[in-house]
Amino acid sequence: MTTFNEATHAHQTALDPARITIIAPAASHGAGMWRVAGAAGELDLNSSYMYLVFARDFADTCRVALEGDDVVAFVLGYRRPEHPDRLFVWQVAVDAQHRGAGLAGRLLDDLIDTAGTGDVPLRCVETTITDDNTASQRLFAGFAARRGAALETTALFDAQDFPDQHDAERLHRIGPFPPSQRD
Repeated sequence: MTTFNEATHAHQTALDPARITIIAPAASHGAGMWRVAGAAGELDLNSSYMYLVFARDFADTCRVALEGDDVVAFVLGYRRPEHPDRLFVWQVAVDAQHRGAGLAGRLLDDLIDTAGTGDVPLRCVETTITDDNTASQRLFAGFAARRGAALETTALFDAQDFPDQHDAERLHRIGPFPPSQRD
C-alpha cells in the first residue's frame, strides 16, 4: 500500500546537493522513517519496529533521503520472493518541508538504478494505490514515463478484503523496463 503526499550507495540529489543525500538505510534510520511516515498523515502508519526491520533487512531495496543526519524522505520496497525480478514498493513518504521538489521521484530513480544490479535484473516495479490517492498515481505515472515503461493498473485488494475501514488497493505494475535500464 503505497501512499505518497506531495555500507551503502550514496548519491547527491539536485534538490540541494549540499544538504540532501540519498542512501540505502541502516537500522539507525528506522526511527526517522517512522516519524516521517507518521507526520505524513495520509499513510497507513506501521509499527516503529517494522521500519527498523525494513531498514536493516531490506536496505538493498529501500532508500532514505537525509538532510545532515535527519531522515526527510524514504521509499520502502522488497523483491517479491516468487518474482525476484519485480520490486514491490511498499511506502513512499516525504516530510512537509521537502515536498514538491521531486524528491520522491529521485528516491525511486536511485532505488531502481542501484537495486537493479543484483543477480536478477529488475524488470518491473509494483505498488498498490487507492483510487483517491492522486499524488501517488502521479508519482508512479511520472516514474513510468521517465523509464519508458508501460503502466498497468488492475484490481488487487477490495475494501471488503481488509478487516478495518480501508479503501480498495489497486495494483500498479510498471514495466518491463527497456533492456538498457536492466543491464
